[in-house]
Amino acid sequence: MSALELRDVVKEYRSVGETVRALDEVSLVVASGEFAALYGPSGSGKTTLLLLAAGLLEPDSGEVLFDAQNIARLERRERSLFRRREIGFVFQSFHLIPGATALENAAVKLLADGYSLAEAKQRTRPWLERVGIAERERHRSEQLSMGERQRVAIARALVNEPRLLLTDEPTGNLDAKRSREILALLREICHERAIPALLVTHDPQAANFVDRVYTLRDGDLHDGLDLELNTISG
Repeated sequence: MSALELRDVVKEYRSVGETVRALDEVSLVVASGEFAALYGPSGSGKTTLLLLAAGLLEPDSGEVLFDAQNIARLERRERSLFRRREIGFVFQSFHLIPGATALENAAVKLLADGYSLAEAKQRTRPWLERVGIAERERHRSEQLSMGERQRVAIARALVNEPRLLLTDEPTGNLDAKRSREILALLREICHERAIPALLVTHDPQAANFVDRVYTLRDGDLHDGLDLELNTISG
């Protein structure tokens, strides 16, 4: 049973004459099969925490563990393999390849991992169907709506059947109905596959879909939803 754990993590950003502590001795655990949401105003450190969990940043102190393994201590190549094979990451921006079809965009991680084009497409099609966009697989990214692009991005995050799911504002570009559908899908996959999942969000309705809620404000982490954040956006 895999879990994501941060232990007393500190992360600072330095600029001329100023040091900003984005995370101040933050500790949290997201257990196997748990869908957790992380709320907080813009600039509170939410995305920093997510990037640390993905091994895209290193903490200044403290530990970031997945399956009891310290991610920051992995060699660069090992960390790259970890991200590609163990993590499903849904970015706030879709990062779809212009001119490539929905199927090709969703399959890109498998292609990078050495699968042939035919194998990658075969493994990807069930995920396009799962996120409700199979009929658009031959459409280029620029021919897709915002909601459809988000679904392609989610399928791309899931094609490698990750053991950890990280999502950064996955409903930020969707209407209320599509947001509920995406949140329900992410919850279903997290529970079905018994994987830890962490959702960074401003979406108030996300709290109705997750198992646990955290609030991050000025680098400090708290259990539960800060009621003031119900009106915070952006």
